[in-house]
Amino acid sequence: MAKRVRSFISVFAIIIAMFLAIFLTSLSAAQAPTLQEQLVAQYKLAKMGSDTGGFSVVEKGTVLKIEKGGILGVPYSDQSILSTKYESGQVHSPNTTVSKGLGFAMKKFGKEQTTHLMAVGDKIYPTKIEVNEAKDTIVMGIVECDTCNKTDPPTYMKANVVFQFPKGSLLSANAGSIEDVIGQLLSISTDDQGGGQQGTDQGAQQPAADQGGQQAAQPQGAAPAQPAPQDQPAAEPASIEKGQTPDQVQAALGKPDKIVNLGSKQIYVYKDLKVTFLNGKVSDVQ
Repeated sequence: MAKRVRSFISVFAIIIAMFLAIFLTSLSAAQAPTLQEQLVAQYKLAKMGSDTGGFSVVEKGTVLKIEKGGILGVPYSDQSILSTKYESGQVHSPNTTVSKGLGFAMKKFGKEQTTHLMAVGDKIYPTKIEVNEAKDTIVMGIVECDTCNKTDPPTYMKANVVFQFPKGSLLSANAGSIEDVIGQLLSISTDDQGGGQQGTDQGAQQPAADQGGQQAAQPQGAAPAQPAPQDQPAAEPASIEKGQTPDQVQAALGKPDKIVNLGSKQIYVYKDLKVTFLNGKVSDVQ
């Protein structure tokens, strides 16, 4: 009898251990961010809206720059949308037969189909990100940033970009390697938007002069203006290196505008760059 009880207890303990292992595995999987969640955290999606004046961007997203030509877009007001494929470093524009077919269908309903090849250097916003592990594809919807590109009147050309990856690769891929591939075609823009101020500042520093070309006289009793010191050494630029800690980065750049916390991965978002930490160390700077 005692032997039977001990056997029953052993079997029961094994069953409990199995259920506990399954529970802990599922809990760990639930806590880990998915690839799509990580990509959405990296690329803020823009939101579009419309009123009587037409379509417009109501919430800006991450500004991306087109690095390779071949993306074919249509106006945002069109119901149709074209898909450009990116695979193995090559851009595959939509089939011209398909685009002509769309044009014929649009013309049949009394509207001309307009297509536009987006140029290298154009700025765009991402509007959607869809990860399909079964097909090993990531689809990014994009719309042109007409204010960035100084497009007038605005058309907000849109397109889908299908990033095709090798079979089975998305199941084990990490966000960093995926972002590297996306960056080959659509890189995060780090252009300085504050240019042109230097000339104004330099002009303001010129001394006032009278009609004879001589420097204006100073008020009586006032101390003479001290000349600006020459040959002052320029301040050392902030330096960020791979392997630095968050404290070291904050000491160089100050507090970030935003912190994206993805467990072992953190992203510090500044005005003109993003610093990615992996396990508390700098792994990437964009």
